[in-house]
Amino acid sequence: MGYAMSRLEIESELLDGGNVTNEAGSSIMSNKPLRNVDHEIAQLTNLRSGPHERLRQLMPGKQKLPVSPVKMLAGREGNYSGRGRFSSADCCHMLSRYLPVNGPWPVDQMTSRAYVSQFSADGSLFVAGFQGSDIRIYNVDRGWKVQKNILAKSLRWTVTDTSLSPDQRYLVYTSMSPIVHIVNVGSANTESLANITEIHEGLDFSAADDGGYSFGIFSVKFSTDGRELVAGSNDDSIYVYDLEANKLSLRIEAHTADVNIVTFADESGNLIYSGSDDNLCKVWDRRCFVAKDKPAGVLMGHLEGITFLDSRGDGRYFISNGKDQTIKLWDIRKMSSNTSCNSEFRNYEWDYRWMDYPPQARDFKHQYDQSVATYKGHSVLRTLIRCYFSPEYSTGQKYIYTGSHDSCVYIYDVVTGAQVAVLKHHTSPVRDCSWHPHYPMLISSSWDGDVVKWGFPGNGEAPAPVSKKRIRRRYYY
Repeated sequence: MGYAMSRLEIESELLDGGNVTNEAGSSIMSNKPLRNVDHEIAQLTNLRSGPHERLRQLMPGKQKLPVSPVKMLAGREGNYSGRGRFSSADCCHMLSRYLPVNGPWPVDQMTSRAYVSQFSADGSLFVAGFQGSDIRIYNVDRGWKVQKNILAKSLRWTVTDTSLSPDQRYLVYTSMSPIVHIVNVGSANTESLANITEIHEGLDFSAADDGGYSFGIFSVKFSTDGRELVAGSNDDSIYVYDLEANKLSLRIEAHTADVNIVTFADESGNLIYSGSDDNLCKVWDRRCFVAKDKPAGVLMGHLEGITFLDSRGDGRYFISNGKDQTIKLWDIRKMSSNTSCNSEFRNYEWDYRWMDYPPQARDFKHQYDQSVATYKGHSVLRTLIRCYFSPEYSTGQKYIYTGSHDSCVYIYDVVTGAQVAVLKHHTSPVRDCSWHPHYPMLISSSWDGDVVKWGFPGNGEAPAPVSKKRIRRRYYY
């Protein structure tokens, strides 16, 4: 590197206020922050995604602005950190500036609604599930070639969820049925037709004491060791299935309404988070069940049902998407032991499946809100919209992103609450979206049947046109 680049007094160009450049198909918001997070997570986020403190100190009066790539490179050359290299936080600081807002480029186009779209843990595979019984697994490293085309068995209404095993050898899928099917992803066959070209083994989640009631499963997750499945259902329960013993090992009557989402808090598998239409988030510790159906704690704050949860992976923080049109950030250290304060707030009739959210309800607040922060701007209607933390590797989990009923993808700053990007392309609700764990790449899928890829600005690739030839019926469930 030349002498000029090694001098830290170079006045290199900074992005305006840290915002990314507005590209086609995106909308960058410069609105005031919704709320600053005056909390430990703000410090943790800054530690994961902020540059070395000495680089900030070399910018008098501009400490709050991101350090430009030129200064970061010059600082590395001058060894101002004392490490002689970039730390993971330095890398995140640079990568998190390049949001995947350019595009989109088409990945696939189906004739039925997309309900699920998720990258594998290493980003090499991508899974998309559709209402018309199709589940497709794409090989990302081989140009998005379809590695497995699964035709689901005994589908009731739609594919509600999928989950890849940690070793990426098996995939489970669910619908409005107590039977969860498991497929061998690593087999040689590309076409996987249930019990025709391949066996889709059925795992029966019904318990002996359920009276023969047929329930549906909204959410399913593999444990980190691949030995168990945890599921949430519309019979208000959480189920744990032992794959080695091939039997149901635990059923918890967890909530007083549909359990829309369950997820593990961290890699230990001991803590489970659940979210329900009873407006509550609950924490379950499998190591110390005092009573079978008693949670370790309860978190209140949503005014309507919870559609999705995503854990930060540290066993402490998670986010939830709610039908009250908000995302909330939680710290489980704030949880309470009972729900006696969770009184009924609604004084209006409303059903999110076919009604708009009442304008008068948008400013309502839970008087016992235990959340750390609230994020608003997106729309949670018609279906169980999903939200996530951005990847730790490339962004330090600096952002939260979510689908939306208004056909967009929203990206929020965790600490400030500001909308930093809105991705516009789809013509129907975006139920799910997924950020690549290592690269600035985001995939969105929608009820319009489109699965599209977003990238960071300036990659030199022009978006390909996505045809819009289908005529769709206007009904919602």
